Formats: sequence, structure tokens, C-alpha cells
Amino acid sequence: MVAQEQLREEKQADESEMAVAIEVSLEDYLEHYAEQHYEWVEGVAIKMAPATLKHNALVHYLHALLDIYFSLRPVGIVVSSPFVVRLPEFPKRRREPDLIVVLKSNPHELKETYMDGAPDICIEIVSEESTGRDHGEKFAEYEAGGVPEYWILDAVRRESRFYRLNAEKRYVRQEEDEGGNYRTPALPGLVLHVPTLWLENLPDIITTMNTVKSMLDA
Repeated sequence: MVAQEQLREEKQADESEMAVAIEVSLEDYLEHYAEQHYEWVEGVAIKMAPATLKHNALVHYLHALLDIYFSLRPVGIVVSSPFVVRLPEFPKRRREPDLIVVLKSNPHELKETYMDGAPDICIEIVSEESTGRDHGEKFAEYEAGGVPEYWILDAVRRESRFYRLNAEKRYVRQEEDEGGNYRTPALPGLVLHVPTLWLENLPDIITTMNTVKSMLDA
């Protein structure tokens, strides 16, 4: 209980430090804030912290990995922020995950500037200021909003957490295998080698393409 209270206090402190405007309408948020890496929570516009080089590199690598996968197996799309997600369960909140995966089988609508409903996978790359939010508030929202899978990747701590909804609509943590590989039934054939994510120099686009091709040819 003490740990939960501490996490809640850290989360509130993080968001209060990043809040730049209050009493912001949804229309104002969409017009003036959404494209500038802001989230909208109960009428407050919250500025996301500037991304570090490590953060940007990891987002770029994962986007390339997933984009190549979908090029070879066209069952969906990957979209990176700034891109708004609207979960009907939270009408006064708009989030911008670092990456979302939307499969063609997804029953919700992918619009030009936002996802109207739950993506199939939300991916957050943890930054120092977002630790409490990614593990706390966003975890609760994505779970209650019916996002089938949630990845939290922390390059600073070299920690990965993969969650999937169970039959009771609760997140259950999924583990990598002994080799550090994570597989999801949502993306058949894809193998995410987690230790690669923590490398100082991530694989380039050619290496990534050849790796994905090898996975799908296996």
C-alpha cells in the first residue's frame, strides 16, 4: 500500500510539473496541442518531456522493425507519436503512446489523426519523468480501455514488461523465453530479441530488414 501511494504521488508530481494549461477544451487540445506531443487529461494539457537520443533511437528501431514486418506480412500498421488515442471509457482523456499497432482485424476505426478505440498494442518507451505514468495511470487506462497488449520498455533500467489481457480483461505479465525473446500471438512469426533493445548502437535498417525476413522465412 505504501509503495502504491508513493507511485501515485510521483505520478501526480510528474504531471503537475508538465501541465502547461488547464480548462482546455477537447477542440482546443486537438487544434493547438495534439500535434506538439501533449496529452489531454481531465481538461489539462500535459507536455511530454523532450525525448532523449536513446529514446528516439529505440522508437525508430521498433517502428522500423514493425513496419518491415507489416510490409512482408500486411496484416496491420504501426503508427508513432504524435498520434492521439481515444478510449471511449475515458472521454476526458487523450493519450499519445510512443507507438501503436493496429491490425486489420481491429473492430475500431483508425482515423486520419487519431485512433477511435483501443489499438491492438500500445508501446511506451519510459523516460525519467514518465515512469509513474507509464506503469501507473496509463497501465490502468489501457487495461480498462480494452487495449489487448501493452509493452513498457525502459532502456535506462534495461527493463521490459509485456502485458496481455486475460479472459477477465485484466493485464497479465508475459515473460520472454530463456534467450530473451518475446513472441506475441498478435504478430505471428515476429521475434523481439529484448537484449538487442539495450544495445548502445541499435541495428541499422538493412540488418533489421534481413532479420525480419529470416524470422518469417523460418
